[in-house]
This record gives sequence, structure tokens and C-alpha cells, in this order.
Amino acid sequence: MENKLDLIVCKFGGSSVSSVEKFKKIKEIISSDERRRIIVTSAIGKSKASDNKITDLLYLLHAHVEYNVNYDSIFNNIKTRYLKIRDDLNLDLNLEEEFDNILNNINDYSLDYLVSRGEYLSGLLLSKYLGYSFLDSKDVIKFDYNGKVDYEETKKAFDKLYKKGMKVVIPGFYGSYPNGDIKLFSRGGSDITGSIMAKICKALRYENYTDVNGFYMASPKIINNPLLIKEITYNELRELSYMGASVIHEEAIFPIQENNIPLYILNTDKPNEIGTIITKDNNDKNNIITGIAGKKDFMAFNIIKNKNSSKLEVINFVLNILKKFNVKVESIPSSIDSFSIVVSESDVNKYMYDIIALIKSSLDIEEVTVSHNIALIAIVGKNMVYKPGISAKIFSIFGNNNINIKLISQNINELSIIVGVENEDFEKAITCVYDEMVNKK
Repeated sequence: MENKLDLIVCKFGGSSVSSVEKFKKIKEIISSDERRRIIVTSAIGKSKASDNKITDLLYLLHAHVEYNVNYDSIFNNIKTRYLKIRDDLNLDLNLEEEFDNILNNINDYSLDYLVSRGEYLSGLLLSKYLGYSFLDSKDVIKFDYNGKVDYEETKKAFDKLYKKGMKVVIPGFYGSYPNGDIKLFSRGGSDITGSIMAKICKALRYENYTDVNGFYMASPKIINNPLLIKEITYNELRELSYMGASVIHEEAIFPIQENNIPLYILNTDKPNEIGTIITKDNNDKNNIITGIAGKKDFMAFNIIKNKNSSKLEVINFVLNILKKFNVKVESIPSSIDSFSIVVSESDVNKYMYDIIALIKSSLDIEEVTVSHNIALIAIVGKNMVYKPGISAKIFSIFGNNNINIKLISQNINELSIIVGVENEDFEKAITCVYDEMVNKK
């Protein structure tokens, strides 16, 4: 196996494999550095606004099959997109046989298997075009039966297939259980595949190519021409990714963080621009905050306990109820006899009244109310710990702009400050914080 200086893992997102022109740009990038020998690809994305992502179409295809609805147009759309790229690149690749196999067995395929065909077919195209070997992810990425990546088995499988100096393309987004059944990652999981490959290969770096120049200090959909984040730490990136900065999957950080493998976010169309570099440490002290991100549509269960009850026991009681419904908790602000549990509206919509009834069944709880339409905003930056009064400044910014703060949460290391506001104040709140703490710093 190569040492850390010999190998670069590259992952190309759906927009980067969406057309013949994009394939040609990938080849230019790969050809410019011999160390780029392990390539991970997503399924075909949108080449124009009216297109659908292939992954979305495959999910829709499975739903049509499951409910016995005619799916010919969806299937043919998917097939046409892949055949067009193959034909325009003049590749000698029998995709018709692949699609015939899918069609002939479509009623027997699991959701995970059918959806994984997007990455699988992209991998076949890209490997043929680059002249690289194709490694099927089901033979490389190994899950245990709990759905967790088994790194030991993954490394064994890869070492068995990969020989020093090989150039390979591996489909992202999926692997297999011990029995060989296909298992998908969550959406955006091709990022995780690339990260896993970088870890087990001890890569020099992991390059993630997409359709933007890197991470910005705020969403360009809200802030006009926000500043690019040139350097950021793994922990800061996870905070921003989790709170809505969707350039890369937040779980893609774990595999590379342990070995301190740098992650580069780069633009397929502008590969020579610096992009964003993510590492364990960043000595840049110029910016107080690194970035701002957020999401809308949260809600809170507001609970008042009996005065003589243990708050810890009551919180644990409510958390166990939410666990039964697979509801993910975002924040738990509290006072002496009350606390709130903030969750995503979409997680609890179906079970709202069941959850409330179960919470009210406790004799230790006096009152339960619900607050809706909450937006959470994360102000992230490792340098905030060195600057007193950041929380006070945020309160002042919101107060001066008539934005009501519904909750505020900050951990002891001050890596991030989470602020809850009304959904309708979301864009205004981000704009105000950016103006005061970035534009006027």
C-alpha cells in the first residue's frame, strides 16, 4: 500500500458527472496529477435546471414499482441520460445489458439496490472514459448488520482487490452487508465513501469536487457575494454542515479526522482556485467567526416539571419517549423547573399528539406546551473563545433589528452559538449577524 505522500482520493459530485463536458473536465483534473489514483463518483446530477437528479428518479422509480404504477417514462429517462453520455464520449460500453438486467429483475430489487445503480452506472462510465479499473463498492465498503461501516473488513476487502499503483473508480453512496446485500449511506453519502477511502489508503489528501468554489461564510442564497472560507477545522465544518451548509455531508469528517487527512473542497469548473481546506488545526486568528449557517422549521416541547421531581429523571423520561419515535434532539435549553426540547417539525409531524399524550402521562410533569416555526442559526468559529462578549454582541444585533430570540445555546468551548428565532426572521437574522460581524469587523 502507498504511504501517505503517494496517493490522492478524489470524489466528484452529481453536478460534476452530469454531462460530457463535465466528464472532460474530470479527465483534465485527473491527468494533471499522477497521484489522483482513487476516484469516487456520485450518480448523474442536473446538467440544467429542468433536469432531475438520477438518484431522485431512482427513488421515484422504486415507488412506482412498489405501488404497481407504470414506470416506463421514468426508467427510459434514466436510461437515456446514461446512454447519451456514453455515446457522446464514444465509449465501448454495453450499458444496454445493464439496463436490461435492471428491468428484468426490477420487482425483486430492494430500494437500496435499485437506488445504488445511479452511482454504479456512473462508475462504469467514468472508469471506461478515464481508462481506470472499476471496483464495485459492494466489494469494498463493508457494513455490519447494525448498519455501521466495518473499517477492518473494508480495509481487508480493499487490500485484497487493490494493487500498488492501480488507478480505480469506485461508486459512492453504497456498500454491502456481510451477506452481500446492498446498503446505502444517507443522502449525500458519496462524500462519506471518499472519506473512507482516504482513511484506509492513508491518502495525502482528499479532494471533493463540486459546483462551488468551497465553503462560504454564509449562504449565497441569503448573502450577496459572501466571503469564501479558505481554511477551516474539522469541528467547525461539522457544525456548519450539520446546520445546513450543504457542500459536504457532515459525517464525511469522521473517517479522515483521526488521521488528520486534509480535505479540499474544490470546483470542477475552476479546479485551480484555492477552494476551502479543512484540517485538524487552523492558526488563522483574523476572523472572529468562521461562518454562519442555519435551518428553518423546528419546534419545541416546553415542559414544566413538578417542584419536587428530579429534572434529570424527567428529561430522561421525555428523551426516551422521543427515542421510541426515532426523533433526533437538536437542543435542550433549561431552567430550574422547566426545559424545552427542540426537534425538527418533520420528525414529529406524524406522531405529535402521541408524543404529547405520553409526556403528559407522567405524574412528574405539570404542563406541556408546543412552540412551532422556529429557525436555528449557528454562529461558528473557534476564535470566539478568545473574544469576550460575543454572545452579548449577538443579543445586541438582534435587539437593534427587532428580532426576538426564542432560545440560545452555547457550549463551554464556545465553538458555536446556536440561536433560535422565528422562521420569518431567519434570513434577516443571518443578514444582520453577517453585516455586523463580517462586513464591519
